[in-house]
Amino acid sequence: MIDLSVNLAGVILSNPITTASGTFSGHDSGEFYNLNELGAMITKGVANIPWEGNNTPRIAETYGGMLNSVGLQNPGIDYFIKHELPYLKAFDTKVIVNVAGRSIEDYCEVAEKLSETDVDMLEINISCPNVKKGGIGFGTHSEMAAKVTKEVRKVSKKPIIIKLTPNVTDITEIAKAVEAEGADAVSLINTLLGMKIDVHKRRPVLANKMGGFSGPAIKPVAVRMVYQVRRAINLPIIGLGGIMTGEDVVEFIMAGADAVSVGTAAFANPTAPVDIKNELIAYMERYNFKTLQEIREAFID
Repeated sequence: MIDLSVNLAGVILSNPITTASGTFSGHDSGEFYNLNELGAMITKGVANIPWEGNNTPRIAETYGGMLNSVGLQNPGIDYFIKHELPYLKAFDTKVIVNVAGRSIEDYCEVAEKLSETDVDMLEINISCPNVKKGGIGFGTHSEMAAKVTKEVRKVSKKPIIIKLTPNVTDITEIAKAVEAEGADAVSLINTLLGMKIDVHKRRPVLANKMGGFSGPAIKPVAVRMVYQVRRAINLPIIGLGGIMTGEDVVEFIMAGADAVSVGTAAFANPTAPVDIKNELIAYMERYNFKTLQEIREAFID
């Protein structure tokens, strides 16, 4: 019998498939598949106050993926706790809330409020711009990444996952910094920074000019970074970036991931997370793997 269970910092997932923050809506996705099929639901980013997001157009298809500059539009933590969380907690699937902020105080305020709820984990999005540092992303410097991790760790009663940005010179330095300040796990990679120009209109496709690049084209970068981070830290890793098939999941597990997040694939195929889980099971049956750990041990490094 195949055992797909995963231990993320003491939180047991029934399987390694989670949703990538920013791409999942419980009510919408629940129209296409049973949310109990997932290992965890990772929500869209939630801030201390409602965020309007960026101007439109803010999503564009591109070769091998998509660009988005939605800007973390969300109704705020109070609305989330009152209106969205009860629906998510009606399922057996673990709930991981992605936390966004424009300052360390913002992150801490959301973490404190979520600590009083029955969510299972927090995913701290340190790709957000730090308004007090001129808009520099928290996750692009080891010192800032460490600081936000340290302060959130002080106030959070829940395990915290730090979501790492790939837009850095050496992602392992950021990973080591957040591990040292109390992170319980990391997730990577967030989107790469990209741009597309409409040569007929002679202007950027996105109103914000640049946006997050996701999809299968970034998968080799994501696999490489997961591989590097696994060899730099001892924390559980959620790997993401261009996962479209069950074999993509296997690739991430062999690189060192404990679980994975599926995002862009669900825009093209709403049932992608469940389809990918079934393809993972088929792969394990084909090669007689009983656990995810056996897949890791089979990797020839």
